[in-house]
Amino acid sequence: MGSKKSALGKGLGALLENAKTDITSNSNSSIQNQAGLISRINISNVTPNPFQPRIDFEKNSLIELSNSIKEHGIIQPITVRKIGKDNFQIISGERRYQASKIANINEIPCYIRIANDEEMLEMAIVENIQRKDLNSIEIGLSYQRLIEECNLTHEQLSNKVSKNRSTITNFLRLLKLPIVIQKALRDSTITMGHARALLSFNSEKEILQAYNKILSENLSVRLTEKMSTIYKENKKTKKGILNRYEKRMENNISFQFKSKVKIKKKLNGSGQVLISFKNQEHLAKILDNFDQ
Repeated sequence: MGSKKSALGKGLGALLENAKTDITSNSNSSIQNQAGLISRINISNVTPNPFQPRIDFEKNSLIELSNSIKEHGIIQPITVRKIGKDNFQIISGERRYQASKIANINEIPCYIRIANDEEMLEMAIVENIQRKDLNSIEIGLSYQRLIEECNLTHEQLSNKVSKNRSTITNFLRLLKLPIVIQKALRDSTITMGHARALLSFNSEKEILQAYNKILSENLSVRLTEKMSTIYKENKKTKKGILNRYEKRMENNISFQFKSKVKIKKKLNGSGQVLISFKNQEHLAKILDNFDQ
């Protein structure tokens, strides 16, 4: 067998002098853990990824995958990083790892990479975010961690995950919903379409009322969006909209004072009459009108 350096190529040779970063460490001579290649690693030497964006693994689905692994083996290797002599940490593929444990598999095929924690977190998200088994809340939490822990802007995050900024913003907004709504979204009680419509409501009380209406009347996304539209129209009608007389008087006062005049109303009927002025002289002329 060739030397470690020739097996790994240039650029990794310096790593081989330190046992903590020796990616070709092999207490078992039959195992060669080479970066970029597929290696078989004892499952007892692999630990879960603390940055794993996947929170919940559905039990029946895991058992199905476990049975498939028993029959066909692991088709897609998991990705790990070396964290010490014969110790590896999962970057992506924890579902396959958990199913392999259920199947009592001793060795699992792995891609080996070297990364610090921040790089590891980025790789975990970028590789996992594209998978269909992440729910909307987990995706939103993953985006949030990348922004907060890796100091990424929305633009940088957009480039890393190959998603436009509006898509990322929509997922992040879901994290502003009440916890009960987030759980419902996570458990597929409602869809992301329902959740996005609920974001139109102002207060937590109104959001929860709308959510309960969705459940009690089994509303579709389309009907939920219609409910949201009606809510916004009612809010607009009740606040800030003047009747014909009030609008006419706003214009008359503006003409009389030769100034911009704005009548603002609140939901309870109270409000303000705002009169703008350009300078001290203009203010004096406006005040003269009240003194007549």
